Amino acid sequence: MKVTWQLQEAKNRFSEVVDTALKKGPQTITRHGRPTVVVLSVEDYARMNPQSQRSILDWLRDCPGPELADLIDDRPKDKVRDIDLE
Repeated sequence: MKVTWQLQEAKNRFSEVVDTALKKGPQTITRHGRPTVVVLSVEDYARMNPQSQRSILDWLRDCPGPELADLIDDRPKDKVRDIDLE
């Protein structure tokens, strides 16, 4: 099977391009004879891009921003006053 497709041919046979990427690996699409994009399976992409496998918790830990200690509410913890509603 092909590994390189001209853009027009890839557009006309997109399902075949996708099926080939799933079965045989990444498929390169060219425009004006120059490689432009690659179609690949999600599994191949995940292997190549470890960032895509990060959990939301890991992502949040790496976000810039205030330290956890700055987010802790340090207001006095006084008891709530009793209110007579009758």
